Amino acid sequence: MSRALDEYLKLPYTIKISYDNDPENPGWVAQVAELPGCLTQADTFEELGAMVQDAMRSWFEAALTLGNPIPEPVADEEYSGKFVVRLPRSLHRQLAETAEQEGVSLNHLVNVALAQAIGRASAGISVTYASHEELPRLAAAEKKKKYPA
Repeated sequence: MSRALDEYLKLPYTIKISYDNDPENPGWVAQVAELPGCLTQADTFEELGAMVQDAMRSWFEAALTLGNPIPEPVADEEYSGKFVVRLPRSLHRQLAETAEQEGVSLNHLVNVALAQAIGRASAGISVTYASHEELPRLAAAEKKKKYPA
């Protein structure tokens, strides 16, 4: 059974928000994670909410018209914050020794190292995941220059 357009717009889809530093076309970019190709860009963060809604509306209208399947939102509960990593004993020893030298837990050391690696990979692009209902709160935080984690 297919939902109506307004029903899809009310679902908690995941919005990936980043700032694009492209010198020719800088601005805030929002991409709906579950909807392939559904993205938009705005000059200011405050404009982004309405533009995301417009992009989603257009995406859903096209999918409904063409009879294409519409993915359901992915729930956050899928990520527990825990995972198991298999690594060589020598690396495990190096990490444990480094953590001891730094006076932190092995878990903390690995957490920081992973966060730093991801930070280098994103090269200065801030990324926030949110549902479209959270965009007004994020816009208010952007105005205050406080970026939620």
